Amino acid sequence: MTPIISIDALTKTYPSGLRALDHVDLKIAKGEILALLGPNGAGKTTLISIICGIVTPTSGTVLVDGQDIVHNYRAARSRIGLVPQELTTDAFESVWATVSFSRGLFGRAPNPAFVEKVLRELSLWEKRKDRIMTLSGGMKRRVLIAKALAHEPDILFLDEPTAGVDVELRRDMWALVRRLNKSGVTIILTTHYIDEAEEMADRIGVISRGKLMLVEDKATLMKKLGKKQLTVQLQEPMGSLPPGLADWSLALRSGGTELEFNFEAGQEHTGIPGLLKRLGELGIAFKDLNTQQSSLEDIFVSLVSDRNGVHS
Repeated sequence: MTPIISIDALTKTYPSGLRALDHVDLKIAKGEILALLGPNGAGKTTLISIICGIVTPTSGTVLVDGQDIVHNYRAARSRIGLVPQELTTDAFESVWATVSFSRGLFGRAPNPAFVEKVLRELSLWEKRKDRIMTLSGGMKRRVLIAKALAHEPDILFLDEPTAGVDVELRRDMWALVRRLNKSGVTIILTTHYIDEAEEMADRIGVISRGKLMLVEDKATLMKKLGKKQLTVQLQEPMGSLPPGLADWSLALRSGGTELEFNFEAGQEHTGIPGLLKRLGELGIAFKDLNTQQSSLEDIFVSLVSDRNGVHS
């Protein structure tokens, strides 16, 4: 299947010498939800801004549904809706006027019924006649989303969409994202809320220092990089590990009352049955077992730290 967005060797170097993107290659399939994770300054917003035609790349190419974003700007941009980080709206316009204008800006014929549908879905219908300057921050954020959806785009970019918004808006936004995606809209989001990426995305991309470090199916990423931890709660505290447990990488925790064993989540043979058997042979009684799998946040922090040469 031809990707709806195809990025090849994309590089952006600013006049100051800062290389914000460094030979990024990425293919995005139609209908997927891709989450881009990365620290501040990693290059997430620069990448989105180039795809949306706001920033000019230094080199490389970007095709949106087969249209080059530089040479066929209008055709490419018409397929994209962008919800930016900044609250940039026409302060003196009404909600209805600014959303309707945004639709016309992309050459779409007036469609009051569609605009009404978008405003109702975003709980903006009662505010449609209000000037944007009178709205709360959360309502202004909803207006930005309505503007991005006004021309019925095939692709929606959400740049840190839930940063600093209230819980209700966050819940409404993710419900809307699910509905849009179900209708066939491709969604690319950047976020600091790793739990949301873990819940919403089909694939996860990690950007650090302008480089796309990996892009993986979420389940594959968790399986490949996730670690599991077995905690054995002992009946009696242990002063030190006996030589008979030397075959396992174990650590004593909680004053000798817990044995900690770390292993790869994807391993076929974890060594746990053998460990439990050996504990029995050594007469070491335990009262409880608990396993935990590392979260996407653990994986992300580990990736960024390791590849940037940072060690905690």
